[in-house]
Amino acid sequence: MSRFDAGDRVRVRDAWPEAEGPAHIRTPHYLRGREGIVLRPLGRFRNPEDLAFARPAPHTPLYHVRFPQDAIWPENQPGDEFLVEIFEHWLEAA
Repeated sequence: MSRFDAGDRVRVRDAWPEAEGPAHIRTPHYLRGREGIVLRPLGRFRNPEDLAFARPAPHTPLYHVRFPQDAIWPENQPGDEFLVEIFEHWLEAA
């Protein structure tokens, strides 16, 4: 079961696990701490952050999350957006 639905406002966790040692992070660093809107749940997939280190990888919900592009890169045009696939463990309710 997924924690978020289409239309939910979410924030990407401002976490930096790579500072504690080797890590395989699938979430862009420039999105950490930013708010977006879930466009759609995509299903459950094995967590690639665990697979990269041959650890047990639970099936984790994955989402398309939409972000306003000008909130991250002000030189872009207002209204521009981009879409990122983000696993649920990186998201919290906004």
